[in-house]
Amino acid sequence: QVQVVESGGGLVQAGGSLRLSCAASGRTFNPGAMGWFRQAPGKEREFVAGISWSGRMTDYTDSVKGRFTISRDNAKNTVYLQMNSLKPEDTAVYYCAVKANGLVTIDPKGYIYWGQGTQVTVSS
Repeated sequence: QVQVVESGGGLVQAGGSLRLSCAASGRTFNPGAMGWFRQAPGKEREFVAGISWSGRMTDYTDSVKGRFTISRDNAKNTVYLQMNSLKPEDTAVYYCAVKANGLVTIDPKGYIYWGQGTQVTVSS
């Protein structure tokens, strides 16, 4: 069984920063690309950022480019999302997701393992 656990969410003022972490574990588990998605109340889940297995390829949704940075530590099967210059519209539940292969994609259907989510709230 594979477990995906996020941490690092919380309440922050606009302009502040948060760092999300996501640890994936499981027996004989070799994760591929990993990604972050978010879902605000009344909205669909949307892609935020993704990173290939090697870490050489990353992708971001336009609204977070220049503010968020995704990185990973394969020795720890962990991916991070550094979020700077946070805005109230970034408020959402953030989910970590894992693929079986190394390609970054924005469609959530391509990800097979998901965490329970961590709440990020940005106050104005």
